[in-house]
Amino acid sequence: MILVVNTTSDTSITEEIRKQAADKSLDIDIVEAANLKISHCIGCNYCWLKTPGECAVKDDYEIILKKLIHADQYWVISDTALGNIDHKGKNVFDRILPILTMNLHFVGDQMRHVSRYGKNADVGLIISGDADREYLERWTERAALNLESKSLGVFGKDEIKEAVSCMF
Repeated sequence: MILVVNTTSDTSITEEIRKQAADKSLDIDIVEAANLKISHCIGCNYCWLKTPGECAVKDDYEIILKKLIHADQYWVISDTALGNIDHKGKNVFDRILPILTMNLHFVGDQMRHVSRYGKNADVGLIISGDADREYLERWTERAALNLESKSLGVFGKDEIKEAVSCMF
């Protein structure tokens, strides 16, 4: 299953994804998150220690987290700010921690958290606005590396066809 989380108010992006995905018969679940209350990670580690797999921050992110557990791909659509994704896009990435455990293991010469559910979704990013694409490519690759998954790339909202071609 492909999970797409749109943190922007531009639903034309997800409408185009739906159209393109229907042509490819993709199993896609789209969450329009622009009006959802999604706070930032507070770094409390409750999702690892006190309530394993469950975030201590009670807000609308639980909707996304429950779907993310089953996703093969995780696509975030975000506005940009200061050359990066905006705070809403960053929040939906940062709040991924409950799908990981606090246990660590080596992957090559780097430490990684062990997946709580045995697999993690590959990650892709679709941006609306100006940003440093080279930086976002590296950032998305690092996010994927931290999840022991792969980066599906960074695409502008005018590159929906190219982004959907990376979805299976």
